[in-house]
Amino acid sequence: MLSLLKDGLLEVLRAVGPLAAVALLLLVTLVDASAAVILQFIVGVTLVVAGMLLLFSGIELGILPMGRFIGSELPKRGSVLLIIAVAFGLGFATTLAEPDVLVLASQVDQASQGAIREHAVLYVIAVGLAIFAALAMARVVYGFPITYLLGAAYLAMIVLSLVTPTEFVALAYDSGGVTTGVLTAPVVIALAIGVSSVLAGRSAVSDGFGLLGFASIGPIIAIMLMGLMWA
Repeated sequence: MLSLLKDGLLEVLRAVGPLAAVALLLLVTLVDASAAVILQFIVGVTLVVAGMLLLFSGIELGILPMGRFIGSELPKRGSVLLIIAVAFGLGFATTLAEPDVLVLASQVDQASQGAIREHAVLYVIAVGLAIFAALAMARVVYGFPITYLLGAAYLAMIVLSLVTPTEFVALAYDSGGVTTGVLTAPVVIALAIGVSSVLAGRSAVSDGFGLLGFASIGPIIAIMLMGLMWA
């Protein structure tokens, strides 16, 4: 446990350190911030480091093993529908808890002055990712090439981009990006690797990966459809 925390702290410091150093330099030199603002920034960075350390440790200790274990056990139940339903449920639940998604939904609500409600954006993104995660898991089970799914999804995305109101197109593409965060990515990838590792003729590398990239298209299409209905 101590080794995990030590390694995690070094990783977090390597990630946050350069950003904190540049921001602090700008505060001191270019912006000429007050001592109170600089102190507030330092306290904030300290809290970020502590939070990220606990988050990554929790993912390593609990989230990843959970996803792999559930994924490896599901095929033993002999139900494809169960596998697809679990993929949908986990995709939906983790997206609702994804910090990046929560921030985006909140910012949309504020920027639109309440015209586009936070919870509407949040649930549309979650449903979009969950549906595509379920489709991607079905691909792992049945073994057909992911290129078919990607081709159809990107074609639909391009067509919708041409007819969806501009403000929703911009929001849609950001929605796809924020779903590949610290909660959704580990769960979805670990689940896919777990399922593919126990299915005959499947590869944990070629079948276990690619699911997240495909699933992130779901929120893009879902938000565009939301925009068309909104218009």
